[in-house]
Amino acid sequence: MARRRGVMSQQFKEELAKELGFYDVVQKEGWGGIRSRDAGNMVKRAVEIAEQKLANKRQ
Repeated sequence: MARRRGVMSQQFKEELAKELGFYDVVQKEGWGGIRSRDAGNMVKRAVEIAEQKLANKRQ
């Protein structure tokens, strides 16, 4: 199965992981080591940031 190209950059994902407090797990185990809840929270936070940027652009 071919891997899909990610929407978020590696740097952005790392920043989110640091902000949400599970970057140590990413460093030790890779992205496959994070909990589903952490992955969901990361996506939720990325959406919040995107919405904020979009709202600021409209002003």
